[in-house]
Amino acid sequence: MLKSMMTAAVLGVATLTTMPAAALAEDLTGKVVKFGAIVPASGPFAEWGRANTVALKMLEKQVNDAGGINGAKMEITIYDDGAKPAQAVSMLRKLADDDKVLAVAGPATSSAAEVVFPVANELGIVSVSQNSSKPGVAAANRPWAFRNTVDEAKLATVVVPYFAKTFNVKTAAIIYDAKDATASSAGTKIFPKLLADNGIENLDADTPISFNTGDLDVSAQVTKLRSLQPDAVVLSADYSQAITVLREMKRQGMKTPVVGSTQLMSSAILAAYPELPIVAPTTFFAGLDVPAVKAFAEAATPLMRAEKNLPKTIEPSLFDANIYEIVSLFVQAVKETGVTADPANLAADREKIRDYMASESDFDGLGGKVRFAEDGDAIKSFFIVQAMDGKWTSLETACSSPEAGACDQ
Repeated sequence: MLKSMMTAAVLGVATLTTMPAAALAEDLTGKVVKFGAIVPASGPFAEWGRANTVALKMLEKQVNDAGGINGAKMEITIYDDGAKPAQAVSMLRKLADDDKVLAVAGPATSSAAEVVFPVANELGIVSVSQNSSKPGVAAANRPWAFRNTVDEAKLATVVVPYFAKTFNVKTAAIIYDAKDATASSAGTKIFPKLLADNGIENLDADTPISFNTGDLDVSAQVTKLRSLQPDAVVLSADYSQAITVLREMKRQGMKTPVVGSTQLMSSAILAAYPELPIVAPTTFFAGLDVPAVKAFAEAATPLMRAEKNLPKTIEPSLFDANIYEIVSLFVQAVKETGVTADPANLAADREKIRDYMASESDFDGLGGKVRFAEDGDAIKSFFIVQAMDGKWTSLETACSSPEAGACDQ
């Protein structure tokens, strides 16, 4: 375990208490429990959004086939924001005001979360991101904003020294997407600091190498990377942009090991440069040897591969697991806190879900226990994984909190 490597830079953990048990449960027979979701089913993160949609529809069917929520049918209204922050705000308002949902899973990106979360506070509705990992986004928007993710600073604090030791890294060069909020933050702040903290020379510190979301030609940037002859490449970009860099690295014959953030977790990364070792952190991957993960992957994988707009080799990602867990938490909140699913009590019902999210300390997620810290981010186990030869392999396990026993299974 790498828990000892977590530093004081990690944000503090809330004092969490468990809500009263199911004694508060309401008989909801004949009612409909409505949740919402905002996913990027079009645009640069379409694979994530479309796979999210499959996971949500699967959960909806599973819950309703099992008798619903305290007798009520569950409905998940899913909107596509195209990874556009303004559109995500519109979708949240529509879900809250028109659709009268109890809580919302999403939006996905940090750029969207930064503008959606303040509106969630204004409207008094829980919004839980399945992807956002830019440091501080939920913390700046309490108490209605949550993220079922771990911010990249916490993850990189563990991943960088592990990667450096494993690949004997003395020098590195960073390439990042300057237009993406998470990628830019990690590429300009998180990774440079951690390289310095671990005695790794940042070869492009004075002349950073960057590109912009949507760029199709990064040959000049990769040529510069190659000329620096680093021991390692730090690639800070979401999967859709990272594959462009990786393909160019392959074309130019660069065989330098790569390290990055959770944004790299996609089946597309596995196919971009299969021979290259690529290391990243994740809280879930389909090959994890855990019964709940196996069951989820076995159920979701064929459904995703049956979708015409998804790769035939796709496997569920951590973001699919995250959004599945988010709505499962909503379901549990309704079951245990006396949510009435009565439109006349909508504000009170939403508050019950918010309070449950803030206090829940014993939810069984797919990869282990899930809790939320005072900053609104998840406390959970994570894994350092390597993409090699077309699959993810777990290298090490760590915890996103320095609190003793926080991630005990």
